[in-house]
Amino acid sequence: MELDKPAAPVNPIRVRGDLDPGLSRWLWLVKWLLAIPHYIVLFFLHIGWIVVTVIAFFAILFTGRYPRGLFDYSVGVLRWGWRVGFYAWSPLGTDKYPPFRLGADPDYPADLEVDYPERLHRGLVLVKSWLLAIPHYLVVMVFVGGYNYVSEDYAVSWPSLLAVLALIAVVALLFTGAYPKGLFDFSVGANRWMLRVSAYAGLLRDEYPPFRLDQGPREP
Repeated sequence: MELDKPAAPVNPIRVRGDLDPGLSRWLWLVKWLLAIPHYIVLFFLHIGWIVVTVIAFFAILFTGRYPRGLFDYSVGVLRWGWRVGFYAWSPLGTDKYPPFRLGADPDYPADLEVDYPERLHRGLVLVKSWLLAIPHYLVVMVFVGGYNYVSEDYAVSWPSLLAVLALIAVVALLFTGAYPKGLFDFSVGANRWMLRVSAYAGLLRDEYPPFRLDQGPREP
């Protein structure tokens, strides 16, 4: 008689991004323009996100809890940004216009869920964002590119890997009508990595993000 295998632990941060099988060959040319209303809203939402994170910092430090209403707002801002990025920047995986909402939407092809922690470590809140997350920041810089001044006459910069991959993918889409699956899976995996780091650095969870590129539309 075989013993039942224990169920795999559920990741408290779950990122979903399902590729639209009927992507337009040319709509990606104007998605960045169509998404401008979202950029404006996200600008103000991120100002609120900074304020909320500062308030949550002190709440966690003194009580060990992230106020639930503030937690839902912070997760909603990350979710909104992921939907817009999925549509207009990376991986450009859908033609469905993102909804103007913070809450979850099971009908939209991109979504983010973060389980609410009943308790958070009061000491970790002092070092998560600026110290413990530094190794992950270096990886994220590879994904999104960077620009670093060395002197007044010389600077070092590198392009965004995700932008390059998105460009290759949409050129392939333009000429073949198909989005290369390998590029899509990698792009979603890279975005999943960045969102996990954002949730950790934003004090939403205590679990350290794994150094693992979980590719594909769903969590493994």
